Amino acid sequence: MSNTILATPLTLPSGVVLQNRLVKGAMAEQFADANNNPSDPHILAYREWSTGGWGGLLTGNVDVSTKYMGGYNDVALSASPNTATIESWHRWVAEVQAHNTPGIVQLVHAGRQSWPGAKRSFFEKSIAPSPTPLVTGPGILERLMSKMLWGTPREMTIPEIKEAVQQFARAAKFVHEAGFKGIELHGAHGYLITQFLSSKINFRTDEYGGTPAKRARFLIEVIRAIRAVVPATFAVGVKFNSADVGGQESLEENLEQLGLVVAEQVDFIEISGGTYENMRMGGPEKPKAERTIEREAFFLDYASIVRERFPKVILMVTGGFRTRRGMIAALESGACDIVGVGRPATVWPHLVKDIILNDEVGDDDANVVLPPIHPPWLVRQLGIKMINNSADTMHHVVNIGLMGEGKKPIHPSEKA
Repeated sequence: MSNTILATPLTLPSGVVLQNRLVKGAMAEQFADANNNPSDPHILAYREWSTGGWGGLLTGNVDVSTKYMGGYNDVALSASPNTATIESWHRWVAEVQAHNTPGIVQLVHAGRQSWPGAKRSFFEKSIAPSPTPLVTGPGILERLMSKMLWGTPREMTIPEIKEAVQQFARAAKFVHEAGFKGIELHGAHGYLITQFLSSKINFRTDEYGGTPAKRARFLIEVIRAIRAVVPATFAVGVKFNSADVGGQESLEENLEQLGLVVAEQVDFIEISGGTYENMRMGGPEKPKAERTIEREAFFLDYASIVRERFPKVILMVTGGFRTRRGMIAALESGACDIVGVGRPATVWPHLVKDIILNDEVGDDDANVVLPPIHPPWLVRQLGIKMINNSADTMHHVVNIGLMGEGKKPIHPSEKA
């Protein structure tokens, strides 16, 4: 409600002000035109979100490489954006920030998760820190699908690593010049930054691998390159994975890398989790019944550990928040400073204004119910974990598509 911590503005180190503590999380829009520019559906969808009362709006993926993209319909930036690209971005940012809600663009390089054919030959390999193939599961069909879709990536050369760093910097500079208030580096969900950070993927023995600090070098170089080309008033955040944390040794390595990021004085760190090989983006390992209101977010326990180690960094936790009480409890516990909301925002674009911060809605009613969505029985029998776990995601992708057509989103309980 308007008198709770949820409604309190938050000023990031850059000076960018979030109007409240509720931020729409980044979700793939898949709206780009044939030239991978923002299009009319972006305008229509963000017109809804920008009037929803959110403290900030995070966009979906914007690829910094047109050759190694995460999705065919992603927005992507080339080394030399043309007039049409510049104009389309100006239209987009004007809609996102029409009501003084700061827009923050999520920048990504897909690395080995680049789909075949994107802006390169169908037979040309993707790239990664090491030639470690992406395998979505142990089954025969899963291995076959992984081989067909991604194959084995080619190990990046040092010049290619340096170019990837500059691609992030050029993209951030363009985003700033377009008028957005900041960027978030996508260092989660298995994309290139995650690939460098992970000891399960990065087996390099040079300056970019071998120790937690060396595996974090790529990310640190990206942050510094961006800082060199944008003003201090431009926000720079990082989305960080918690999915690979398993055991004390792994946790300590993860925290060591986080410490290096914190030392770069980033504006915020978002805690998320999951990869194509371990899809925790869509849900927790525990069933909902085993989670309490006080700990309803998927990654709040990990965030609490991060908070204890780095008490001054601004933390955003995304995933699992469904009630006003749970959001308030997370903020008051100190585990996070910002509540990220993803899937509910595709069903209720005006969630903040109409429900969470609406004084006329009592605590008992200030919640969102999203029943799980399962794939058809026959699809489940194939045993492909990635597909089975994606059924719920696809409903929300459809909803974003409806918003891009100017239509009302559909609740999972409704018939399309």
